[in-house]
Amino acid sequence: MDEVASRRIDNNMSTLIADSLFQQLVDGFQEQKNASETVALTKLRQDAFDKFRQVGFPTVKNEDWKYTNVHSLVNKTYVLNPDVDIDGLDFSKADIPDLDAHRIILVNGQYVLAFSSLEEEIGLTVKPIDDAAQEGNFSAHFAQYADKTQNPFVALNTALYTSGLYIDVAKGKALQKPIHIVHVATGAEDFFTQTRNLIVLEPNAEAEIIESFITLDGSAKNVQNKVTEIVVQENAKLQHYYLQVSASVSHYLNHTEVYQEKYSLYNNYNCNFPGASFVRNDINVRLDAEYVESHLYGINLTADNQFVDNHTVVDHMKPHCESYEWYKNIPQDTSTAVFNGKIFVREDAQKTNAFQQNNNMLIGDKSTVYTKPQLEIFADDVKCSHGCTMGQFDNDALFYLRARGIGEESARLLLVHAFAFDVTTRFSNPVVRQYVENLVDAGLRD
Repeated sequence: MDEVASRRIDNNMSTLIADSLFQQLVDGFQEQKNASETVALTKLRQDAFDKFRQVGFPTVKNEDWKYTNVHSLVNKTYVLNPDVDIDGLDFSKADIPDLDAHRIILVNGQYVLAFSSLEEEIGLTVKPIDDAAQEGNFSAHFAQYADKTQNPFVALNTALYTSGLYIDVAKGKALQKPIHIVHVATGAEDFFTQTRNLIVLEPNAEAEIIESFITLDGSAKNVQNKVTEIVVQENAKLQHYYLQVSASVSHYLNHTEVYQEKYSLYNNYNCNFPGASFVRNDINVRLDAEYVESHLYGINLTADNQFVDNHTVVDHMKPHCESYEWYKNIPQDTSTAVFNGKIFVREDAQKTNAFQQNNNMLIGDKSTVYTKPQLEIFADDVKCSHGCTMGQFDNDALFYLRARGIGEESARLLLVHAFAFDVTTRFSNPVVRQYVENLVDAGLRD
């Protein structure tokens, strides 16, 4: 069989495999009607669906999806956006000891006010995304950033999202407590949900948002397609945590698009632990004004056959900005971790200071890491660096510690903590830092 014929068969197979969920989504969009939506939003959905229908699901022939094969997720049908009986649900898997925070519960993306605890704070607006269309910041920012990317799952989400949150922190407001958003996956039949969030920090606002992802016991296989757009306006500051502690039946496609204005600060702390079988995180940060600062930190401890892929983009568009990115992967068993980090320094972005580092510790002979740090510079007056390290668990160091009377389990913990220490010490919230370090302990294999 010649190469051209082989490629043709592969492409046809990709189309056929995707037909089940793809056709479900086509039918679902055609049946979708919402009389309360604005004309502009209806057109936005149509344009997004046309875009998705044209490109379809990505395949491994797409460079950005080279190691992220979604065929196992899309070659079947699901219950779309299932209704859930919320009586008696237990959300304790998301508890963070000693954390004093406002709590928001999203069950399959739906905001459940009855289980949320959001004490009144003047200047804080929290609404289901469906109720936010009349908000000024919604019309100004919704689908203005993420939809400019080439991610087909973003277009699909824009076309067919049915749930999610709108959060607005008013000008000059510094929240008294963090906001803890708990994303709960639950359902008796295999299901597919699409959640859309818009978070806006107005000028001089400050907030801390902690997002936990959990799966309730007895849940069926589920795929979660989540898109979050974040706008950090002039001199605003946002600390943002992702804590992935779901079960193996859960599969996540998360896209986070951050747009920053002058003198703003955005810090993202992305932590994934043994559990969810498939996680794809796309985190894109656009520094579109002078004197903007962004930090991206990641700790990924994987196990079993788990797959976790983190794709990041830091786009320096204007001068006098700074970014700092540090991801650490610790894959165990037969799990796979992927890191693809891109830094762009545009021609106008003089005086940029950008740093990127990816370190990997493989535990066991069958774990896998794919890493691709990238740096593209089009300006000439900048300070930029990037790098990557790869290594096995250091058995010599383990022997050294055991020879000095430290038990094997304690010695292993010490070595992994020492590896993760550079990142966890950057966490702004000490309670979350302790929680993450405890999850590292709990997630290590014997």
